[in-house]
Amino acid sequence: MSRVAVVVKGYPRLSETFIAQEILGLQNRGIGQLIVALRKPYDPYIHELHRQITSDVLYLPEYIKDDPQRVRRAKAWAEKQPTYEAARALFEADLANENNANRHRRWGQACVFAHELPEDVRWIHTHYLHTPCSVSRYAAHLSGRKWSFSAHAKDIWTSPEWDLRVKLNDAAWGVTCTQVNVDYLKSLTDAPDNIELVYHGLDFSSFPVKEGDRKPLTGHEDTPVTLLSVGRAVEKKGYDVLLQALARLPATLNWRFVHIGGGELAEKLKALGVQLGLDERIEWRGAQPREEVISACLTSDLFALPCKVARSGDRDGLPNVLMEAQAMGLCCLSTRVSAIPELIQDRETGRLVEPECPQELADVLGELMQDPAQRDKLGLAGSAFVRRNFETAPGLDRLKEKFAPIL
Repeated sequence: MSRVAVVVKGYPRLSETFIAQEILGLQNRGIGQLIVALRKPYDPYIHELHRQITSDVLYLPEYIKDDPQRVRRAKAWAEKQPTYEAARALFEADLANENNANRHRRWGQACVFAHELPEDVRWIHTHYLHTPCSVSRYAAHLSGRKWSFSAHAKDIWTSPEWDLRVKLNDAAWGVTCTQVNVDYLKSLTDAPDNIELVYHGLDFSSFPVKEGDRKPLTGHEDTPVTLLSVGRAVEKKGYDVLLQALARLPATLNWRFVHIGGGELAEKLKALGVQLGLDERIEWRGAQPREEVISACLTSDLFALPCKVARSGDRDGLPNVLMEAQAMGLCCLSTRVSAIPELIQDRETGRLVEPECPQELADVLGELMQDPAQRDKLGLAGSAFVRRNFETAPGLDRLKEKFAPIL
C-alpha cells in the first residue's frame, strides 16, 4: 500500500492538536502516512490523539551538527541523482534571496529526507509554508515526487512574499484553514484554483456539552467568576493586553484567572501579573494534556483569547482552543483578528473586541462576569454554531478525495 509523507516541524506537539487530528482522521479513512518531523518533541505531555496514531515517524536532524555523518551520506547520495541539478538550482535561487544558516540547514535536511524516503511513499504533503515547506519542496524534487501543502497562520503571515510565490507556484495543490488565508494566497499565485479552503474543524465526540450556566455567578459572591484561557505564552495571543484589562476591572469584582499553556513569554507574563498586583488571582498551570483542558473548560465561567498581530506579522487563524471552548458551551471573548470573526459573531455566538484595546476588553470582561444569563445564552449559541459549521469530517473527507487518486 502506498503512503503519503506528512511533514511537520515537530511531532508530537501539544499546540498542534489540529494536525494530530488530521493525521488520525486520514488514518481512519485508510490513507497510509509516514510522519516526517524536523525536530523531536519538547512538550512534557502528549494528547490521547497521539496515542491512537500508528504511523511511523522519521525524525530528520534538527541541526546539521546533530548528525554530520548522516547529512554527508545524504548529500553524497543526492549528488549522484539525475534530479540533483534541478533541485539544487531551486535551492540556489532561494539562497540568493535568503543566504543564511537556516537556508543551508533546510537543504541538508531535504537531502536526508529524500535519501531515507521509503519506496512506498508516493507523495509529500507539508504542514506550514515556511521551513517545513522548504525542506519538503527540495526533497520532493530530489526524490522525483510531487508535493502539496496545508497552510495555517504564522507560516503565511511571517513569510516574505517572494518565498510564498515560489512555493505556491511549485506545489501541485494546497489547502488552508480560513477564508482570509485563501484570499491572500490566491493573490500571490499564478494558479489560484490550486488553493482551496478546508476548515480543520473538530471531532466533537470527546467534548461534552453543558446545559445551562455552570453557576449563576455575578462576581459579587464569595465564589469568584473563573476566567480561563488556553494558549501558548507568545506575543500573538495578547496575554499582556489581557493582564492590563484585568487590572482595570473594579476592585469589588470577585474573579480569578486560569491560564493553561507553555511558551517563551511565560515568565515575563507572570512578572507582569505581579507588577499589576494580580498574582494572587492568577493560576499559571503551564502546558497540560487535552484532558485537563476539557476539565478546566467544564469548571470555568468564561473563556478569553485576546489575539493580536505580532510585530513579526504572526497572527492566529482559527484557534482550535476557541472552537473547543465553544463546543462545550463556554462563552468566548476574543478579538477581530484574522479569521476569528468567521468563528465568533459578536453578541450572537460570543463577544469580539478590537485587538490591543485593554479598556474595551476590560469593559466587556466586566460586563460578562456580572451577567451569567448573557454568558449562558452566548455559550449555548456558540456551541450550536461551531458544531454545525466546524465538524471535522467534511474537511477530512475532502483531503481523502485529493489523496486517493495519488495513492
